[in-house]
Amino acid sequence: MDYTGGQQHSSSRHRQHKQISGVSPGCQQGGCLTCSDYNGCLSCKPRFFIHLERIGMKQIGVCLTSCPPGFYGTRSPERNTCTKCRSECDSCFNKNFCTRCRAGFYLHLGKCQEHCPEGLVRSDTQRECVPKCPAECESCVNGETCTQCRPGLYQLSGRCHHVCPEDYEPNDKLMECTAQVHCEVGEWSEWSPCSRSGRTCGFKRGQETRTRLVLQYPSPFGSPCPEISEIKECVVKRRKCPGGRRKNERRERRNRNNRKDKENPEGRRERKRERERDTAEREDSDNRNKTEHRHRRGHDTNPTSPADGLVQ
Repeated sequence: MDYTGGQQHSSSRHRQHKQISGVSPGCQQGGCLTCSDYNGCLSCKPRFFIHLERIGMKQIGVCLTSCPPGFYGTRSPERNTCTKCRSECDSCFNKNFCTRCRAGFYLHLGKCQEHCPEGLVRSDTQRECVPKCPAECESCVNGETCTQCRPGLYQLSGRCHHVCPEDYEPNDKLMECTAQVHCEVGEWSEWSPCSRSGRTCGFKRGQETRTRLVLQYPSPFGSPCPEISEIKECVVKRRKCPGGRRKNERRERRNRNNRKDKENPEGRRERKRERERDTAEREDSDNRNKTEHRHRRGHDTNPTSPADGLVQ
């Protein structure tokens, strides 16, 4: 009997040693504070949650920094634990507030329901009760505010429009009604000095100009810009340009000839022929002068002939 009792006592101490040493996979986790080879973690280090994982018929304790989906964490001075959400919840914040429902249930105000309240419809993709949108909305916040319009419609302030309201224009890229931008221009400049063909002298009647800058260009449907330059006739006391009498005379003569050419094409052709004849005569004269000059130069440079020597 004594031997048997001694053997039983030795076996009990062996089991106790294994429990303390912790050789199971659960005990090897860094979050465990105490553990056993059969039940895994028995307690966790501060800020860790203890979670029971079922393996067959057995539950193993593990320590986690956050609870897995379908569970929510509760903290207490004694221990932090992972608690399972309600059966209709896929995930939850606490036992009374679901954040996502399992298939067949729809989330509304933290509750998972099989049927949505009046004015809301079920969304199978979101598993939520969502507002019933107006016919022209693709999606909405409520029955009056759209977040996306159906194709071909333009959104403005939560509503969808076939035609944008006054003072707005359609933006086909954003599919929105955007505010029209109208042209804005600055003040007129001073009138320029009276001039004619770029000159400010040698004439009596000329023109003055003034301009203004565009401060804001319009949008496609905005009010276009008005004229940004103006020209008016002006009259000045005629005066001659200093040092430019001959130049002005040549310019006036050309202008007279141009006017005559326009009025009398035949006279223009006759003057052209005269100019060509004058040019040809000048070229002939130049050629004769060059020829005579070469003859004279050649005669002066020739050596004395033998005949001239005999005469001497």
